[in-house]
Amino acid sequence: MLAVCALFLLAAAPAHAPTRLLVLGDSLAAGYGLAPEAGFQALLAQGLALRGWPVVIEDGAVSGDTSAGGRARLDWLLGDDGAAAPEAALVELGANDGLRGTPPEEMEANLGAILDKLAARHIPVLLCGMYAPPNMGSEYGARFRAVFTRLAERPGVIFEPFFLDGVAGDPALAQPDHLHPNEAGETRVVAQILPYAERLLALVGH
Repeated sequence: MLAVCALFLLAAAPAHAPTRLLVLGDSLAAGYGLAPEAGFQALLAQGLALRGWPVVIEDGAVSGDTSAGGRARLDWLLGDDGAAAPEAALVELGANDGLRGTPPEEMEANLGAILDKLAARHIPVLLCGMYAPPNMGSEYGARFRAVFTRLAERPGVIFEPFFLDGVAGDPALAQPDHLHPNEAGETRVVAQILPYAERLLALVGH
């Protein structure tokens, strides 16, 4: 009898309904150079589902995109308020700003506008941090990094310090261009992003 009751309670336990998760990013979030099933978004959705957080990912990642490009596309990606609007957002932008030497102040204005727009819609955000390429110099790198440090302090923002943590600079985890993760690298990226993504999804509806 106890076993039957336990099974009934388990079956009756509410499951998380799929959350509409917008991924706004560049080639790193788009899974550049990888098969769709091995890319960041597919692995993230798979990992979250295994942890009891099913998601429907809205793909807002475009290879080559900058913070300005993401800002310009955001209104279209959000669409009209309603049932199809994203409930949470992961923002992964900045790598191409660094590669192009975009003034950090411009990047901050763009990322800040993105966060403002999402906050106005009451959409919680996971902001993924990025480092500038070493060849841009230490002064530029410090200013670049400070942008993410300031944005991380905003209410409603969960901050992941470095999207490529443990992957950047490791040839065994990179594609031949030495910029994008290979399959092993992508698996590592997703593994370290998952705890932050779970915290994000826990905010939905609160």
